[in-house]
Amino acid sequence: MIGVTNFHIRFGTEVADALRDGRPVVALESTIVSHGLPRPDNLRVAREIEATVRDAGAVPATIGMVGGELVVGLDDAQLTRLATVDGVAKLSVRDLAVAAATGADGATTVAATSAVAAAAGIGVFATGGLGGVHREASQTFDESADLTTLARTPIAVVCAGVKSILDVGATLERLETLGVGVVGYRTRRFPGFYLTDGGFDLDWSVDAPETVADVLAARAQHGVHTGALVVANPLPVDEQLDPALHDRTLTEGLALLERDGVTGKAVTPYLLAHFHSATEGASLAVNVRIILRNADLAARIAVASAARAAARA
Repeated sequence: MIGVTNFHIRFGTEVADALRDGRPVVALESTIVSHGLPRPDNLRVAREIEATVRDAGAVPATIGMVGGELVVGLDDAQLTRLATVDGVAKLSVRDLAVAAATGADGATTVAATSAVAAAAGIGVFATGGLGGVHREASQTFDESADLTTLARTPIAVVCAGVKSILDVGATLERLETLGVGVVGYRTRRFPGFYLTDGGFDLDWSVDAPETVADVLAARAQHGVHTGALVVANPLPVDEQLDPALHDRTLTEGLALLERDGVTGKAVTPYLLAHFHSATEGASLAVNVRIILRNADLAARIAVASAARAAARA
C-alpha cells in the first residue's frame, strides 16, 4: 500500500515507513535510468544502485514520475517502466508541474531529484556527476539548472564532481557565487567524473561519513546556510577512464556536437552516448563504478546522520 502526503507526492511504502521512523534514506535520480545508461544495462544498474544503498544500511528512494504522478520510492514495476518505455521525459524542476498535468512519464534530473527529496524530508542524495556550466557558455548562456537549484535546496549531494564534458572551472566558480558548499571526500582536488582529478583545488576535505553528518548537523543548527552541500567523491586513480582516451573522445564528441547542432538538455545524453560508443563501453563501466561508489557513501552518510539524530533525541 502506498500513501500520499499533503505535498501531493506519492511515497513508496518502504520509504514512507523509514521517514516516519527516522531511519536513513537516500534519494536517487531516475534520469540515469531513462537517459544516462543504455538498455538493458540501465535497469540492471538501477537495481544494483538500490541494492548498494540497502547493503550499507539505508533505504533507497528512487524518484520519478509515472503517469503524471510524482513518486518518491519507485517500486520495481515503476522503475522497469521508466527504464524500458519510449518517450520518458527528462524533468528538471521547471518541468514537474507541466508533466504532472499532462500525465507524463518522466525521469528526474539532479535538480528535480534534489528539490523533491528535500521537500519530502530526505537529506542525502547520490548521483553520478552534477550538471554545470557548459563550454562556450559565454556565448550560449548554457548552464544547468542543477546549480541554481542546489543554491536553495538543503541537501547533501554525493557525486564524482561535475561531468568532464563541462567547463569544470567555471562550474566551481558558479557554485561559490551561489553559496553551495563543496567538500572533497578524502581529497583536496575536485574530481572530473570519468577522471579522478578535474584539475582544481578544493578548500575543504572530510575523511569519514560521520564528519559529513557533523557538517550537516552544524548547518541545521546554525540556520544560516540554506543551500546544498556537495560531497565530491573521486574514483581511485586505477578505476578512472584512461585520461588520453578521455581527452581524445571528448574532442571528437564536441566536434560532432557542433556538426549535428545539438543544444540544451540534449547535450549531455548525446556526449555520454558518444563516450560509450567511442570507448567501446569503457566509459559505461566507469560510469557504473561512479554511481555505485557514490550510492555506498551516501548511504553511510545517511546512516551516520540518522544515528546522530537518534542520539540527540
